[in-house]
Order: sequence, then structure tokens, then C-alpha cells
Amino acid sequence: MQTNNTTLPRPTPLGPTPTADDLPRRFADFRTLGEALDYAAEGRRGLNFHDPRGQLARSYPFRELRDDAIAAAYRLIAAGVRPQDRIALVAETGPDFAALFFGCIYAGAWPVPLPLPTSFGGRDSYIDQLSVQLNSSDPKALFYPAELASMAGAAAQAVGVEGIVWEEFATREAPETALAEAKSEDIAYLQYSSGSTRFPHGVVITHAALLNNLAAHSHGMEVCDTDRCISWLPWYHDMGLVGCFLSPVANQVSTDYLKTEDFARRPLAWLDLISRNQGTTLSYSPTFGYDICARRIGSQSKVSERFDLSRWRVAGNGADMIRPDVMQAFVDAFADAGFRAKSFTPSYGLAEATLAVSIMPPGEGIVVELVEETLLAGGGRAERDRPQRYRSIVNCGKPVRDMEVAIRDENGGALSDREIGKVWCKGASVMVGYFRDSEATEACLSDDKWLDTGDMGYMSDGYLYIVGRAKDMIIINGRNHWPQDIEWAVEQIPGFKAGDIAAFSITTPGGEETPAVLVQCRTSDIAERSRLRDAIRDRVRAITGINCVVELVPPRTLPRTSSGKLSRAKARNLYLSGEIQPYDIAA
Repeated sequence: MQTNNTTLPRPTPLGPTPTADDLPRRFADFRTLGEALDYAAEGRRGLNFHDPRGQLARSYPFRELRDDAIAAAYRLIAAGVRPQDRIALVAETGPDFAALFFGCIYAGAWPVPLPLPTSFGGRDSYIDQLSVQLNSSDPKALFYPAELASMAGAAAQAVGVEGIVWEEFATREAPETALAEAKSEDIAYLQYSSGSTRFPHGVVITHAALLNNLAAHSHGMEVCDTDRCISWLPWYHDMGLVGCFLSPVANQVSTDYLKTEDFARRPLAWLDLISRNQGTTLSYSPTFGYDICARRIGSQSKVSERFDLSRWRVAGNGADMIRPDVMQAFVDAFADAGFRAKSFTPSYGLAEATLAVSIMPPGEGIVVELVEETLLAGGGRAERDRPQRYRSIVNCGKPVRDMEVAIRDENGGALSDREIGKVWCKGASVMVGYFRDSEATEACLSDDKWLDTGDMGYMSDGYLYIVGRAKDMIIINGRNHWPQDIEWAVEQIPGFKAGDIAAFSITTPGGEETPAVLVQCRTSDIAERSRLRDAIRDRVRAITGINCVVELVPPRTLPRTSSGKLSRAKARNLYLSGEIQPYDIAA
């Protein structure tokens, strides 16, 4: 057991951790996440971290992760951390975060993964985002890498939380002491939406819920001893954290990582790594990841000489609306490299259900139905005959093991097969609730523990089809954006106030999701309206990094609920139907 006061860098083994192992595989059948790592550490598999060009930088067997995590737990306890304390961690993909995350688990504390800075918004925006999430989670400390000390340290100081550089923390004494004895019903961690800025929601996940969902992953994807995973997904997002970090531990799958920023700079490094690593069979991405790879390869010839994607058994797709045209473009681009369309594995999930709600059985690929556009806002029956105006809706698979899915109308009544309504789910992996937010919890979780996902869809022959969102969340390129954050950004512009702005998502004719912002405008000057529209667009881009459709509308246009609150859903429907008519800026 490592108890010295320094952590010396270990030499990287000659190669990555093996795909195969003599340790009998267990499929997340553990009481706690700590027990899962204890078992994985008995084998030779582990995590492997690669540099921007996809070359192995650090091999990290599960046994080394466990040693480092226990040492981290000792240091945390020596620093005064107690069970149920929240410990915020900037979620950089690497051994330091992995060891600290599990160190919290062994100490009985609740790790809270928080995002890395993005290429937009700048220093102040990132400090504001961390500060809001720190205020919400109320942690004992915030840990971050040295290169982020100025920003993360400023956020910690702003809210009165201790900021700790994890390289310095690793040099502290690690005196042995009794570790926490967690129970399956204890809370394991808090998961924040990657887009939580002004109005964060911390999802509370127990050990039992997590391990139930991780077992469902392995069952749904039919994980076997020859499987290996590759991922570039960020560890502050539920698909990256749960699906591509915690699941490999609990199901003992060797996994290779590219950092998300390295994928963003060189997307094809992902496919290069899959090609070089002959054991790779599992890898997930939102739609935009496949899109950028297909666009980047373009018309390059000799794809088959550079890539070998023939062993890619589960090409998972989730986190945003799945676009069949993008999937087909990827197949067209990489078929010569051995990629099979049947490898696509659509899925549906959300952090409030830990992660997975449904997964397409492997080998069934992308299955599409055409649904009349007028039905997609909610209500009506999805017919099998080809409609005149339609959108292609992708089959997101069957409910995972131990998960029930129901489609209900606005009054909570059950709908029959192929009737479009709200998607509800219930199962052992559904969250306990939102951290210290009973109002938000009660709004989506019923007394009998059915979760209102906020999405619209229908069931057909046991398969789930997602047609869009009923809730307010806007998801662009796999990243969540709360409409309140966009509205708040506009409110900072002089002349606008709360209640003047409604933000929601719309779908372009090409099937892409984009945010639209309706803003009540009181000026009649055409030039001033044009200036305001540009200012709104620039402000939203600065805060969120996304481009949006901005429409100026007359005062008292935006609809309200009976209690006087803004109704984004009704505003969206009125806008799409043409009942809300924006000003013509060019008039």
C-alpha cells in the first residue's frame, strides 16, 4: 500500500493493458463502485491514455488505479474529508482525475465532476460556470490540474471553497487509516449537466443505481471477453463518465482514451487509434463526432490503406438526436475501411436515469421510420405509410434490463403503440433526485418513482423512437444548454428584462437541431432592431459558444402559463405554426 509522502511517476509499460485476461469477467454485480475496482484490480486490464497523435502516453492498470485511489483516500481523510462531503473535481481525462474520483469513493465522499474550459466564452465565463456549480454542490474542496490553477482557483476563491492543485496534493502524506464502508443505497456521486451554468441541476446517483445501469450496459451491448473500448468523450458528461470510464471499471474492459480537445483538433486520430488497436470493438460518439470524421476525410482516396474499422462491433450513438443522413455519410466514407452499417448502435439515455434507458440490440443497425411533421410537436399516431411532409426518426432500441418505458399524454394517461407522447421511465437506475432541489425533483419524478424524461417519442413493437424534446433543454453537438442560461445572457443587454426572452430548440429541414431565441422588442427603429439582433446573437455566442436564430417580436407576444410563468413550449409551437410573427428587420 502506498503511504509515502511523494508519488513518483511510474514508467509506462511497453504496451497498453491487455484486452484478454484470466480474471473471470463479472458484469457490474457489485454492491458498491469501490468493490468493483477492488475486483478489477485483481486482473491485468486497465485504462490507457494517449497523446494528441494517438500514441500511448500512460498505461494505467486497474491495480495501479486502486493503489493510487486508496492513497488519495488516505490524503483526503487526513485533510479532514468525511463521508458525504462533496469533493469537486475538474474532469480532465487522465490518471489524476481517475485516482481522485475513486479516492473520494473509498473515503465515503461524493465526487462532483465539473467541466473543463471550452474554446468559447473565455476566462470569465468559465470562472462563472464553476462558481455557480460550486455554490450548488457546496463542496469541501475543488481539485484541478496545475495548468488551470488561475481560473479554477479564482472560482474556488470566489465562493469560499478551498482550491487544491492535484499535483501538489499527490505529494502530501498518506497515513493509513480506516476507509469508509459504503452501502449500496449510499450516494456515489453527483452529476451535473455539461451545460449547467446559471441554473445547475446536480443529479444524485447511488451505488445501486449506478451498478444497475452499468450491468445493463454490458447486457445491452453483449460485452464479451474480446471487447475493448476507445473513447474521446469528456468525463464531465454522463456518456463519457458513466459509459466510458465507470463502465469499463465495473465490467473490466481495457479502454484507450484520447482527450476531448485532442479529438476536436484531429478527429481522425480517433479512427486511427481504432485501426491500430486490433482489439477495439466498442466506441461511442454523438452524431456530430461521426459527422466531423466523414467531413474531414472528404474525398480522400485510399481510405482502406489508412484505416481498418472491420473489428468495430458496437459503434454507439447517443447524447443528441441521431441523424440518419450523417450515419449514411459515415458509412459511405469508411465502408472501404471495413466499417459495417450494422455496427451502428443507437441508444437513448439521460443523466437522471444514470445513463442508459434504451439500447439497440447489436447488429440491428440504424432503423428509420418516417413521421408526419405535424405530429412531432406531440400528439397523434405515427403511421407506417409514407407521409407527404415527414422527418426521419431513428429507432433507439429496446429498454435496457430492469428499465420500464411508458408513453403518456399531457394528463399522464397511457398511450398505445405508435402514439406520440411524453417518454417516462422507471427502474433501479433512476436518480434519487436533484441535489438540494426538491422543487425540480418533484417536477420530473412522481411519487411512484416514474421519471418524466421531458422527451417526446413513441413505442413500436417494443422499440423506442425519440421524436424530439418536450422539456426545455437544448442539446447541440452533444452538449446541454439550459434555455434559462441563454435567456439570462440576453437579459444582460440594456433594454431587456426577465420575461422578454424565450429560448427553445427547433429542427432545420436538414434535421439539425438549432436554438431559437424570441425577444420582445419595444423599439420601432429598423436600424436599432438590426443592431439589437446582432448584439443578442453575439452575446449568446460568447456565453454558450453556439449560433442561434434570433427573432424580435412585439411586446406582450410571448405566452404565459396560468400562474404567469413564461411558457417556452407554447412559444415554440406558436412560432413554428406561424402564429407568432417576428418583425421584418429588412422592412
